[in-house]
Amino acid sequence: MSNQTQTKENAAKWSGSLGFIMAAAGSAVGMGNLWRFPMLVGENGGGAFVLVYLICIFLVGIPMIIAEVTIGRAGGKDAFGSYKALNKKWGAVGILAVITSFIGLSYYAVLGGWVIRYIFASVTGASDKGTEFFQSFTANAGSQIVFYLIFMVITLLIVLRGVQKGIENSCKIMMPLLVVCMLVIVVRSCTLPGAGAGIEFFLKPDFSKLTPDAFLQALGQVFFSLSLGTGATITYGAYLGKDQKIVKSAGSIAFFDTLVAMIAGFAILPAVFAFGFDPESGPSLMFQTLPTVFGEMPGGKIFGLIFFVLVLFAAVSTSIAYLEVVVSFAVNTFKVSRAKAAVIFSILITCVGIPCALSFGVWSDIKIAGKGFFDLADYIVSNVSLPIGGILACIFIGWVWKTDNAVKEITNNGKVQFKLAPVWSALIKFVLPVVIAVVFVTSL
Repeated sequence: MSNQTQTKENAAKWSGSLGFIMAAAGSAVGMGNLWRFPMLVGENGGGAFVLVYLICIFLVGIPMIIAEVTIGRAGGKDAFGSYKALNKKWGAVGILAVITSFIGLSYYAVLGGWVIRYIFASVTGASDKGTEFFQSFTANAGSQIVFYLIFMVITLLIVLRGVQKGIENSCKIMMPLLVVCMLVIVVRSCTLPGAGAGIEFFLKPDFSKLTPDAFLQALGQVFFSLSLGTGATITYGAYLGKDQKIVKSAGSIAFFDTLVAMIAGFAILPAVFAFGFDPESGPSLMFQTLPTVFGEMPGGKIFGLIFFVLVLFAAVSTSIAYLEVVVSFAVNTFKVSRAKAAVIFSILITCVGIPCALSFGVWSDIKIAGKGFFDLADYIVSNVSLPIGGILACIFIGWVWKTDNAVKEITNNGKVQFKLAPVWSALIKFVLPVVIAVVFVTSL
């Protein structure tokens, strides 16, 4: 690629704070908010888990967002390039983030394909059969691959358009629409007969159900939900102008992500209770239980369609962040054009992900270390690479690059106030590495 093209890629920037916040919030807001959060609330005592989760967002989520954005803006490149720019010996941590996003997208796109299939099924009413439809769909190899490919193509087309025209503009549209659609679902869900029990369950803490494992799950959900350790926040931070306030932006991202998770709780749990379903039904909650709920609800087809369209918005906003991490790395490292990098790596990711798509049907009997392809990929990302990336990011800022240098970047050499800098520095150096390490060891 020519030097002119390379310079243009490196100079990619958000149009302003709103563009960055919407894009970064988009990378964070995903199916982890719409499916995993209500599921964990259902499994861990309702409102008690919500309270623990909010504490974890404040004490872990926001400090980690600040840390990753700071690395990105100071380094000015992709995850690998930013680490390497700040310390040549630490580029491997960025490589880990790139690999995490590569593997993450390979199986995340499987879920994205399911969402597209459910949009069509919501229109015809086929998804009303719940578990029966889910098993029939996932057993059909051709259907699985077709919808997987459709989702990957949507992701590719957005990333091909670049930082502002593609990622920023799409997130500026999808994120507000997602909130509006969810509020429509909330109104319908909370006005169903018997929905009050679900609202009470969601808001009223039952501390008797809180276990040490619930605290670990809450912390793990913070990493999963905010896409920490994937390199997305670092990559997006590299596109942030020096005049933009990192701490304020980090708070806005965490607030938006948490808001969507809370709205999802109000959208899903009251409906689940209203129709007598089990809030502890686990991963099947979104793809098996909810379609059945919509099928029994007055106007259910419409609300089911709205729900899965908004899930698609959330899924795409996350998938484009994953792909951008890999594309940005390829552009800066291999000196290729954005178009070539996006197409080549989309093909590679798709090839890796097809076994994940088939692991629920025709390849369900194939196991590695007792796990199918999808479960193995999810385990590697969620239980291994995300926490390791988080620990290494803390060690890097706290003990290698030093928090003093990070604070200089955050405050623009004293031009912007950061009153909690001493607290943040102590968290990054001493508290968070230990807390994340405990989660990591326990999850293994």
